[in-house]
Amino acid sequence: MGTSGTKAPRRLRLSIIGSVGVPGRYGGFETLVENLAVLAPGLAPDMELTIYCSARSYPQRAATFHGAKLRYLPLQANGAQSIPYDILSLAAAVLSRADVVLVLGVSGAVAIPLFRRLGGAKIVTNVDGIEWKREKWRGVSRWILRLSERLAARHSHAVIADNDHIAAHIRNSYGVDCETIAYGGDHVLAPEADPARLHDLPARYALSICRIEPENNVRMILEAFASRPTVPLVLIGNWAASDYGRDLRKTFGTLPHLCLLDPIYDLARLKAIRQQARFYVHGHSAGGTNPSLVEAMQVHQDIVAFDCGFNRATTENGALFFQDRDALGALIDALCTGSVGCAAGAMKDVADRRYTWSVVATRYFRLVRRLLDEKRPGDPLGFEGKDPASR
Repeated sequence: MGTSGTKAPRRLRLSIIGSVGVPGRYGGFETLVENLAVLAPGLAPDMELTIYCSARSYPQRAATFHGAKLRYLPLQANGAQSIPYDILSLAAAVLSRADVVLVLGVSGAVAIPLFRRLGGAKIVTNVDGIEWKREKWRGVSRWILRLSERLAARHSHAVIADNDHIAAHIRNSYGVDCETIAYGGDHVLAPEADPARLHDLPARYALSICRIEPENNVRMILEAFASRPTVPLVLIGNWAASDYGRDLRKTFGTLPHLCLLDPIYDLARLKAIRQQARFYVHGHSAGGTNPSLVEAMQVHQDIVAFDCGFNRATTENGALFFQDRDALGALIDALCTGSVGCAAGAMKDVADRRYTWSVVATRYFRLVRRLLDEKRPGDPLGFEGKDPASR
């Protein structure tokens, strides 16, 4: 015999596409998705998450991750297959009757206008950095990326930027509102540091962690430190991934005070390396709120950053800034003599206020609820002002 009572409302269906998947193994988007999934049961018990993953990256394919459903597609999430991967993910999410689809990046944005009209889902796009401005894109590739950004901005129901500088660009270029939600960095504090594995590193070194790409000013950083043999540098990055990286390692890797390390995924070792560094150097000139910078702000008091709008916005102008090799060299010398430094605790204060995952996840989940609660005049999706559970 059945029991009477009020039926519990259906949980809101949030699908997340555009990342490699979880557990995170690649970069900023994957770390974002992993933390949204981990925090959702506590912060958003009214939501049911589905995360689309690249089957190529997960030979052992779990069905769930912290309660989120995992769906696998037979394509690479990055490189040449990123566009069909994102389009196929968007199609699958919309056809599965998701209430909201969170799209990470603009690779598949060409399909957003179609699925906005044919499907019943609200589409939220995190536009990532101003990708088409990156030095590595030229010609047709740059044109496609700029078109993708325009389509995502104008046809998504909501647009997210991870940095106020990018949000201003979206508003000024396309006349649409854009919400700033950054990345968290406090995950770097979680593991126990493993200082026993620092025996192969020099004492009192500076640290930099980045992808080895021209826009991250890696050569500039190496040249500034190369002429200062008493100031060791540990630079961690994917040196073998490109001719640019291989050439830099060949040129500078023979200098004994420059330690050019391959990527390190052991978080306990990384934490120890961060804690032992005397200051942090951030050379990124593009992208937005770079995950490596907000991670550094959790650990390092003194941060030397390339002078651009993205980095100034991220650090609230609190870092030490350089624009060329000579300016960087002067800051290195000043830090080593103690004649300059960031205000005590300033970077950590900003990081705790703006770049913790609980703050970031709360803002994402709040945006999802607001989209489904708002009455949006002229919305073609046909559920203005309705409880999504009633569809």
